Order: sequence, then C-alpha cells, then structure tokens
Amino acid sequence: MKKRTLKKDKQQSSGPILRGRYTALRNGGGGFVTPLDAQGRVCGEDIFIPAYASGGAWHQDIVSVQCAAGRRRPGMRQEGRIAGIEARGLTEIPAHMARRRGGWLECVPADGRLNFCLRVPVPEGEEMPHTGDLLVIAPEHALDEGLWLGRLVAHMGREDDVRVQEELVKCNHETPREFPPRVLAEAEALPGEPGPEDWRDREDLRDAVLVTIDGEDARDFDDAVEVTPEAGGWLLRVAIADVSHYVRPRSGLDDEARERGNSWYFPTSVEPMLPFALSNGLCSLVPGRPRLAMLAEVHFDRQGRPGATRFAPVVIRSAARLTYTQVKACVLGRDADARAALAAAERGDEVLRMLDDARALFELLRQARLERGSLDFDVPEPAYEVDGEGRLLSVRCRERHDAHRMIEEFMIAANEAVARWLGRCRLAADGRILPPAAARHDGHFPQSLREESAPFLYRVHPLPDAERLESLFDTLRATALEAAPSAGTAADAGGLRTALLRARGTEQEFLVNRLCLRAMPQARYQTRNEGHFGLASQAYCHFTSPIRRYADLTVHRVLKNALGMDTGPLPAGQRLERVADGLNRRERAAMDAEREMARRMACLALRGREGEVFHGVISGLMEFGLFVELADMPVEGMIRVEDLGPDWYEYDARRQTLSAVHGGGFWRLGQALDVRLLEVRPGRLEIRLVPAAAGEEGGRLPRRRGRSRGPARRETPHGKRAASRERTPRGSLRDEAKRARRAERKAARALRGRRDGGGR
Repeated sequence: MKKRTLKKDKQQSSGPILRGRYTALRNGGGGFVTPLDAQGRVCGEDIFIPAYASGGAWHQDIVSVQCAAGRRRPGMRQEGRIAGIEARGLTEIPAHMARRRGGWLECVPADGRLNFCLRVPVPEGEEMPHTGDLLVIAPEHALDEGLWLGRLVAHMGREDDVRVQEELVKCNHETPREFPPRVLAEAEALPGEPGPEDWRDREDLRDAVLVTIDGEDARDFDDAVEVTPEAGGWLLRVAIADVSHYVRPRSGLDDEARERGNSWYFPTSVEPMLPFALSNGLCSLVPGRPRLAMLAEVHFDRQGRPGATRFAPVVIRSAARLTYTQVKACVLGRDADARAALAAAERGDEVLRMLDDARALFELLRQARLERGSLDFDVPEPAYEVDGEGRLLSVRCRERHDAHRMIEEFMIAANEAVARWLGRCRLAADGRILPPAAARHDGHFPQSLREESAPFLYRVHPLPDAERLESLFDTLRATALEAAPSAGTAADAGGLRTALLRARGTEQEFLVNRLCLRAMPQARYQTRNEGHFGLASQAYCHFTSPIRRYADLTVHRVLKNALGMDTGPLPAGQRLERVADGLNRRERAAMDAEREMARRMACLALRGREGEVFHGVISGLMEFGLFVELADMPVEGMIRVEDLGPDWYEYDARRQTLSAVHGGGFWRLGQALDVRLLEVRPGRLEIRLVPAAAGEEGGRLPRRRGRSRGPARRETPHGKRAASRERTPRGSLRDEAKRARRAERKAARALRGRRDGGGR
C-alpha cells in the first residue's frame, strides 16, 4: 500500500508517524493503536483513533498512525488518525449468516469490532447453513464501502451451542489452542511419575496431612495445605507443585508457557498454559501419589501475626482431594453425615482434625487482614449448567462461602511470605540470589551491588489517586446509596472498606462492589515493589499457581536459586521488564475473553424469553440509556433512552441520574425496578430491556415524539445542539449495519477514556 503524502502545512501541524497494532472499539466507535518497535514489542502509550479517522482499518491490523500535534489536555490520551494499513491482522473471520439472497449468503462478523458485512457464494454439495449459524469466512476483496467478498472456510454450527460460542470467543481473542509439536514432544519425554532420583536432596513430607481443596470440576491441583497448632500459635504449611523442576528456562515448554501467559478458562473447556501431561498429570498434586513441591512454612502467633518463615523443596503425598462443598458441610456446617463419610476414608480422622485447626487459623488471619485495612470485594461470579448437546440450561451466581475464603487466605499468606523474603534477598555479582542472612554479610559481593534487589516479579496494586476516590465517594453520596460514606469520611482504604461493609447483605451490594472496583487501578506485574492496596499488603507476589500462571513459575525459579538450587538462567533488568509487560497483556486478553464469554452466555440464557418480566437494579447510567443488572442471574441489559417514553431526558453525571424534562420519570443509580425483556441480539452482544409497564401489547414502545416532530433538539455529550432526524425505512443488510453503528456511536464516544479504568 502506498503511503499517503501529506501537504507541507499539514506536516507542520501534525505529530510523528508511528507503527502499531489497531484495537477497535465495538459498534464503530473508533479504537486505539498500540505503538510497536521493530521487534514487535510495545514501545509507548496507546493512541486514541476517533471513528472518522480509522481509515478503513480492521481490528488487529498493523497500521501507521499519524499523531495529532499540540498539547494534550490533562488526563486525555494522545489522538491520531490511521495513515496507512501495513498488514491485515485477521485472515479468517467468524460471522453470523444473516440471510440468503439468490446465490449468495450475506453475513455479519460475530465480533462487534468489525464494522463491515461479508458476501459469500452459496456452498455447493454441502449442508446449507441456517440463519444465525456461525461460519468462518476468509475475506478476499472489497465490493463496496462496508461490503467484502469472502470465501467460506468452515461451518461452525448452531449459534445456541455453548461450545460454538466458546470457539467464537477463542477466535476473536486469538486464544492459544494446539500446542506445537516440539512442545508436545518435550512433555511426552518427561516421566509419568517422579522417581527416587527426583527426590534427592528434598525433604520428605509424604506423611504430612497435606490436602488439596478445589472446586468439583477442577483437574489441576497445584496447592495443598496443612495447619498445625503449636505453642503460642499456629504453623501453616503450603505446598505448591514444583513445575520449575520439569519446565526449564529457554525450553520449548517454557517459551510456550511464557507466550500463553496463563491458562484460559471457558464454561466447558480450558486452554491450559502447560500440556495436560503436566497440568493434569505429572505436576498435579493428585491424592495418594508422590509429587514434587515447593514448601512455604509460616508461623503465626495467637493474634494472626506472621513470624518465622521457611522455604524448602519437598516431596509430598496429598492425604485427600477435598471440594469446597465437602469442607463447607464438614467444617462450617458440622454435618454429621458428611463428617462420618470423610472420617471413614483413609486418614479421614487426621484430615478432620486438621480442617478444624485450619478454620481456627483462617478466622484469625481474616480478622487481622481486615483490621489492617484490606478491602473485601465480593462481586458475584456466574456459574453455568450446560447439557450434553451444548445447550445452556441455566445461569446462576456461583456460591462463595468461607471454605473458598479459607484457601484464599492461606494462599495470600504464602504469597506475602515469599514476597517479604525475596524482597530482602540480594543479587550477587556472579548472578546468584543471596538469601537475607547471606546478603547481610559484607564479603559476599561488592559494595556497589549491595543494594541491588533480587530480580523477581511483584504483584502490585497501586494506590488509587485521591481525585478518583473523591469522585467515587461523591457519587456514592449523591446517589443516596445505603452504603454512601458520611460527609467528612476520608477518601482512603478505610472509607472504602466502610462502604463495602455497609452494603453487605443489601440489594445494592453488587453495585457498590462494582463501583469501588471501577475506581481501582489495574493490578499488574512489575519488578518494583509498590505494595498491594487492595490487600493492604506491603509486599505481594504470585507464588501459589505455577500450573496456570507463568508469573508464579518465574518466582519459583528465583526462590530456588536463593536456596542454592540449579534453576538455569534467570531474566533480569530489561528482560524481566519485558516478561512482565507480556504477562500483563496476556492477562488483560484473557480477562477480555472471559467478559465476552459471559456476555454471550447471558444472551443465550435469555433467548426465547422475550416478553418476560425480571426484577433488577440500575447498575449504570449514561446519556443514552440505563444499564440494569438482573436480580436472579448475573446478567446486565440496557434500556435505551428512546424506550423510556415520549419525552426528553437530562443526564446528571455527578448524581448519576436520568430525569424526564416534562416529568415523565426519574431514574438513579442503585434504583430497583421491574423490566421486560424486549430483544436479544447475540450477534451484537445486546440485551434490550424496557420498563415493565411498557410494551404490554406486543413489546415495542411508541417512538419518542422528538424523533419525528416537535422541538427535536437536545444536548449531545459535547455540548452542541443536535437536530433529530426522521427514521429511515429498513433497507439492505449493509444499510441496517450503518444505521446501527450511527445510533450507537454516541455510546462509544461517551465511554472513551474509560478503557483502562478499574480492575483488581
């Protein structure tokens, strides 16, 4: 593609031209370009591209971007325009079959970030796809603006099949799939079981009462725990699968694990970070089988304060594979039948006594953590029931109780202990990691290196800026939520915790949790310790899940090096910074895939239920409508402004309210209301709701009068007066897509700048 030549006066008023990858927003709302260097590494902050300046670029394209000149306003991103498309990022596109016209199939990309239509010849000699089926299409060339000729590559199947939806999300987010042959060959070359030669120089803990506690459907067990009472306190043992014994640096297994970053979880499948031979076999702490592990021992006093710590390579044999439900019945509910069933198993009496001790320590640790200012977010997670044919049967909130919290508390304690200990280690001139006792000896390395810390990745959750916290508290007060902080409450962790506690058990609990989460900066991996604000921890890292997180694997290697074990070369300096950057990006990609999957499952759950009435709570407001979270399932839909009634509406961003100018209604954040399901559009991930009182005779409300007549003017998000337009008649598929993009472009503009907000 020829590069565009800019006029001389345009060059003088424009910024530099950069190369990067384009990430589009949904429904034609523009996007962002992530600058890349010659090696394909991220080398700068994202550049915002308005919709009118996208230059025909698709999501994931490699583009050249012309940055806008001039000084940026505080808090705003650099803007630019696409100057050229260097390479298409997508060669095959999943799409919905919309209709058949003559000898052609007209299709719409399933990814809302691709704003064009596709036309493919009707397949000959193959099963004819049905309307709504998902196809894989290879675009060939443009037929017209917004219309491409394509070639049918594959017929994925029914849109209501959860497995098909999973495949679609995996395609949209470039989820890693099959392992390369080299990686599989390395995994197959490993032994099926660890032998005595692997146990050499390891502490033998096969007789310890170490147990795994996971969900019913878990297969990769990477942590086992044991709690023992002792004079003056408790001893917590956390044994973590020693993945680093088998996955060596710079091997094919290591390269692939680093590229994947983490395991990717879906309702009916998982794309693991490691081949199943390791994740579900050799490294998994299955009961009754010897396994290699890294041990973290932490002593606690009677107030739950940590004391001496010890780390060691060990060999263990899990005494039991327990589930959260089983622990809840035996320990929390004291169910006689459940306790008798567990006691009847091998070593069952020992396991029961240990679990009772574990609960006592858990309550101490939890109370101590809350008292130091830790935040306790409890946002409901969805759980899905799927039948054998891939149809979604139900969506519900996943149960979360103290059995889950107990394991979380023990994992937090182990992660903090490792971070504290490694933070006191130092890097010697010869590349060795010196433990704290050795690092205090002046003779071990030159004075100039005495302050150089051990190179490992902290898990950092930065302190939110005061302005953002003040804005959150102002919103909570203005919306009159029950959990709103009182006037004069300090905008800090204590004030946040008070709001979360006051909301617990109320109808608005999930809303307050989400508002607080959105005010938080994103947690990330980095080499500098800035503490973990959410946990009120001065030092924190990820150590307890090396089967499914690469960051944990890197921490294991540093810990083993400090213990004098051979780990191979360790990344440091800029190399370790690049590893951290890659892991942060892969984590965000996995989270994006998880969110899209949840949205698709919500659409499947509500298909065929149009016209039903649901109870919900307003979870968000914008000038274009209301977001409503349903009470019976973790599903969010939207009421458009035009569906609220024939009136004009004013949006108050500070008070988070939407009110009718002529007194036709008033809505505020956290308000409970009944809604009627009007329409579900899985292709656009759209769930359209209306107030329950509306649409009794067929579902659709009358048009707002201002759309076609009267003083049809109102404020836009940019403060200008916009004239209303007549609705145009329904036309071709391409015209329909253009109208939808035009109608929803305001939403994308309003959401600009929130792309990186919130997170844990």
